[in-house]
Amino acid sequence: MSGVKDYVNTRVESNREQIEHHVREILKLIGEDVEREGLLETPARVTRMYEEIFGGYEVDPRDVLGVTFDENHEELVIVKDIVYYSQCEHHMAPFFGKAHIGYIPSGKIAGLSKLARLVEAVTRRLQVQERITSQIADIIDEVLKPQGVMVVVEGEHLCMCARGVKKPGSKTVTSAVRGTFRSDAASRAEFLSLIKE
Repeated sequence: MSGVKDYVNTRVESNREQIEHHVREILKLIGEDVEREGLLETPARVTRMYEEIFGGYEVDPRDVLGVTFDENHEELVIVKDIVYYSQCEHHMAPFFGKAHIGYIPSGKIAGLSKLARLVEAVTRRLQVQERITSQIADIIDEVLKPQGVMVVVEGEHLCMCARGVKKPGSKTVTSAVRGTFRSDAASRAEFLSLIKE
């Protein structure tokens, strides 16, 4: 992803042969001919894809915020429309969307790109959207200790759009609210209005 550090899952890399074998076996079990030209390289391609899409296992998301800066800014900071891609832990099907993060500092700020990196670290693993939302909010709350933090995550889930109930275009929206955002309706409203602009 442009502008966001790409984490690579080294466990996939070191287990390449086994993963390729198991992908080949799955293809056989669903009725495919693994000697067919179009499938010859599929086990290797799937393994390389796993290195990338499960790269979040290689990093502690708390470390991603890295260096913080002492800053006397006490107004709302928002980074919105952070595109993410993840994998549903129930079906191993993709889901994707946008994350919006807002916090009110209490003396410490993080570099803005660090918030995008945090989203990347949390989403590049088997996940559920609800957990992504809470983890992002909890990590910002723990590391930056802001007055408040609010996270809204939108997602489109292929496990719901392409299978099961088959409702393409449906979106799931989750939120997590910490600190002053819980009691201050005006701050919540300001955040929600700014992410819609």
